[in-house]
Amino acid sequence: MAMKLKALADPMRLRVMSHVAAQGCQSVCACDLIDVLDISQPTISHHLKKLVEAGLLTREQRGKWAHYTVVREAFTELRQFLTLN
Repeated sequence: MAMKLKALADPMRLRVMSHVAAQGCQSVCACDLIDVLDISQPTISHHLKKLVEAGLLTREQRGKWAHYTVVREAFTELRQFLTLN
């Protein structure tokens, strides 16, 4: 749980998560996040990697670009953890 909370504590990662989560069940291409968030490709890749490592996003490689999807179960766990403590 600490890894998830630590990943979300970074303001840019929170913005990234918010944008991906806003797409619902659809995956989001990393290339789209670069333009939307106005940050460089290496920076967005770093933040996405941390969110995947924390179990908040899944990653699927499609050709040149990676696509990311929210792990809904992770947010159910976070919600339960925060309401119990």
